[in-house]
Amino acid sequence: MTDKTKNTTNPLLCSTNKLKLGLFGLNVSSGCSMTDRPDTLKVEWAESVRIAKTADRLGFEAIIPVARWKGMGGKVNFNHRNFETFTWAAGLSAVTERISIFATFHVPTVHPVRAAKEVATIDHISNGRFGLNIVAGWNEREIAMFGIPQKEHDVRYDVADDWISLCKELWTREGEFDYNGPYFQSPAAYSEPKPIQQPQPALMSAGNSARGQLFAAQHADVNFVVAKDIAAAGAIAATGRRIAHEQFGRKMQVFGQAYVVCRETEKEAREFVDEYVNKKGDWEGVRNLLDVLVPNSKSALGDGWEALASNLIAGYGAIPLVGTAEQIVDGLCAFSKAGIDGLTLSWVNYDEGLKTFEDKLLPLMRQAGLRS
Repeated sequence: MTDKTKNTTNPLLCSTNKLKLGLFGLNVSSGCSMTDRPDTLKVEWAESVRIAKTADRLGFEAIIPVARWKGMGGKVNFNHRNFETFTWAAGLSAVTERISIFATFHVPTVHPVRAAKEVATIDHISNGRFGLNIVAGWNEREIAMFGIPQKEHDVRYDVADDWISLCKELWTREGEFDYNGPYFQSPAAYSEPKPIQQPQPALMSAGNSARGQLFAAQHADVNFVVAKDIAAAGAIAATGRRIAHEQFGRKMQVFGQAYVVCRETEKEAREFVDEYVNKKGDWEGVRNLLDVLVPNSKSALGDGWEALASNLIAGYGAIPLVGTAEQIVDGLCAFSKAGIDGLTLSWVNYDEGLKTFEDKLLPLMRQAGLRS
C-alpha cells in the first residue's frame, strides 16, 4: 500500500506501538498446541467471545484465525473442530470495539466475487476493522474435500494473484466492468457497497518461499515470517520489505510468530513445555501433519524431523518465548530489534496466558518501549 492510498482505519495498520500484537489460532480446537492437556481451546462461541473481548481490552491489534476444514488425526485430532473464519469474523466484529478481526481462507475454496462481497459486508459490521489473510492452499487433503485437484506450488500463487486482483477491482471500481484474468473471468462484474477501508481492507499473507514472498510484496500489507529463530525471521523480513519497495514501490509490515510459556522461574517454564510436548504431545498427529506439510510447502522448518515435530506440537511452528516474564520481554525486544513489526501469540491456555500477559508482561513491555 503506497502512502497515497494508505488505509487509515484498520487498527493493525494504524497502530503506533513499536511491537504490534495479534492473537492467533482462537478458532480451532487445541489452538496451536498439539497436546491432550484438558485446558486447550474447545472451540465454543462463548469461549471465542470471551477471549476476543479480553484481547480487545488489552489493546491487541488483531485476532487472526487458522483456515482449517478437518483435523490431523492422532489422539487429539488437532484442529478437527473449527469455526469457519468469515462468519466467525463477522460475529466477533459485532461484539468487539477496537481490535482488527481477520478471516483466513484458502483461495481455491471461495470465488473472488463472493469473497469480495463477504469482505465488504464484514468491513461494515466492524466499522472498518476487518482484515483478510490469504492462503494459497497448501493442505492437499483439505482441498480435495472441495473436489479440486491440488495445483503445483508456484501456480497456486499465480491463481491467488488473479484472485486478489479481481477482488481489488470489485472493491474500488464503480459500475459494471468485465474482468478477464488468466484464471478468473467475470462478465459485467459489480459489487456494492464498497468496503469502509480504502482502497481495500487490510491484506495479510504468509509467503516465505520465493514465489510466496513475491506475492506478499505485491499485495499484502502484512506478511508472516516463518523462521527457526529470531535472527532468521529478521533476515526474511528484510528481504520481503526490499522486494516490496524495489519491485512494487510499496511498504509492508512483517510479523513473526511466537508461543508463550511464562512462569515464575525458567525451570518451571521448561518443565511445563516438557510436560505438554514430550509427555502429552500428539506425536501421531504431528506425523500426519508433516506428511501433508513437507511435500506441499516450501517453507517447512527444522534441522531434523524431531526438532520440527517438537516445535509443531509446542506452538504450531512458532518461535518459543519460554521463561520468566523478564526473559520473555527480552525475547520480544529481540524480535523488534531484528526488524519485526509485530507478533502473533498463542498459549496452551489462552485465558491463563492473557491474564499473565496483563499482569506481568504488558507492564514490562511498556517499560521497554514496545507498547504504549
